[in-house]
Amino acid sequence: MTTALESSRLDVAKVAVGVTFATNGLAFAGWLARAPAVRDDLHLSAAGFGLLLLCLSVAAIASIPLAGPLVQRIGPARAVLLGSTSMVFGLTALGLGTATGSVWLAGLGLVLAGAGNSTWDVSMNVEGADVERRLDRTIMPRFHAGFSLGTVLGAGFSAGAAAVGLPVSGQLFITAGLTAVVMVVTVRRFLPWEPLPPGEKPAMSVRQAWREPRTVLIGLIMLGFGFTEGAANDWLAIGLVDGYGASETIGAIGFGTFVTAMTLARLFGGEAIERWGRVRVLRATVVSAALGLLLVVSGISVPLVLLGALLWGAGASLGFPVGMSAAADDPVRAAIRVSVAGSIGYASFLAGPPLIGVLAEHVGVLNALLCVFGALAIGLFASRAAKPLPSAEP
Repeated sequence: MTTALESSRLDVAKVAVGVTFATNGLAFAGWLARAPAVRDDLHLSAAGFGLLLLCLSVAAIASIPLAGPLVQRIGPARAVLLGSTSMVFGLTALGLGTATGSVWLAGLGLVLAGAGNSTWDVSMNVEGADVERRLDRTIMPRFHAGFSLGTVLGAGFSAGAAAVGLPVSGQLFITAGLTAVVMVVTVRRFLPWEPLPPGEKPAMSVRQAWREPRTVLIGLIMLGFGFTEGAANDWLAIGLVDGYGASETIGAIGFGTFVTAMTLARLFGGEAIERWGRVRVLRATVVSAALGLLLVVSGISVPLVLLGALLWGAGASLGFPVGMSAAADDPVRAAIRVSVAGSIGYASFLAGPPLIGVLAEHVGVLNALLCVFGALAIGLFASRAAKPLPSAEP
């Protein structure tokens, strides 16, 4: 009876975590498809809008180290609710900013959204790793596939809103309301959490985690693969248009091919990890991404670029979820290790796009993308650290 009850509870928690990842993708990435409308409503230049987006990035990176201790103190469910609430207020402030043309209010909204997303991200990964561990199955890549699907839904909602003439502020208000309702209901389905007894110190501090070679190396895995993913997200379509003279439609198809391949690989990559192990699968994905990147920058033909986008997407897919699982192998220290590894990994999303942009100004987009090979080398070098701890299930 107890076993059946526990199994049912795990199934419910698994669905809840999947919905949490998807809602995070919808809330965080959906409005980005209408970034030009936000820029125009705020009357910003390209440089000014770039500085505005820096509010989001800096707040997100600065908040990740704080998320682990918070999760350790109040539990994943409350931390997810706190992070998603900050996101809701952030989207609302951004909507009010675009409606009134207030740059400072929009900037405040992006700070709240960035900080909230970091807390939300670390918390849901800790909960996802706990569910994965108790189920004794590799399902973290599927949770990250849920995030990818959420971003697709967000982009679709943005396209529909733009098509019917809905102001971006209205879209942001709807997204904020939907996020609030879904997350209030969903976090109640998370696994029970037991706080530390009064006066008992946590098993690990942030400083101790930073001194662990394995945790730092896991962060480097996430940095390498995060850079590989982010480079394609930001520059693949532009590379097709600028490097091959393709139309914007073909550029969008190339990006869509990448995202589709990454999502499918995350949906079905768990079986490969269970069969061959984390380290071998990570090394295979490095090879896939490298081959794909070679085809993309080859300059030969657009069909080869599309094939390259397919291989690149599959290769970039598993590094981040595998890194999260590896950082959370020990449930007692999972929150702190995930936040530290995430701090290293998410730095790639802050530094990657500007780096490629600067290089592209001097050598062109396709040649600038060659720096992704360096990121893949980092991921390959650190891949051994993903091997499960002796106390964790392989």
